[in-house]
Amino acid sequence: MQYSFQIQLKNENDTQALAQVLAANFKQGIVYLIGDLGAGKTTLSRYFLQSLGHQGAVKSPTYTLVEPYQIQGQDIFHFDLYRLNDPYELELMGIRDYLDTPNALCLFEWPSKGGDEIPAPELIINIEKSEDELTRIATLSSNDAQLDHALKSHFSHE
Repeated sequence: MQYSFQIQLKNENDTQALAQVLAANFKQGIVYLIGDLGAGKTTLSRYFLQSLGHQGAVKSPTYTLVEPYQIQGQDIFHFDLYRLNDPYELELMGIRDYLDTPNALCLFEWPSKGGDEIPAPELIINIEKSEDELTRIATLSSNDAQLDHALKSHFSHE
């Protein structure tokens, strides 16, 4: 991962602003969302999907493992692997069908539980709680110069 950008998320508005920049600049590929329970992975995913144009509720796929979306002709798959006991379960659920979808966007929460069954990411978003647990520090790593430029130009002035 050639580029790294760090942003402090003080509230949900900051999270929503980050999601809007992501939606405008990262429309397909593999995204890893890493962080402890309650760090804000699902919240960021929800705002990301809404920023891409999803109308209505965004369900957490904690029990279903994947929640598929079709937004303006785009296939988007939101995975939550928290409850996965064995990466091989992904093969049994047909993960290849999702991953073989052309031009899809795949959001993976808890990607470490997916082992070798999930592909390497184009974007890693690591969200950490601050010591006071009120703010979050999001570190975004990618090889995408356009995304890195967009993040810096949007947030560096703040």
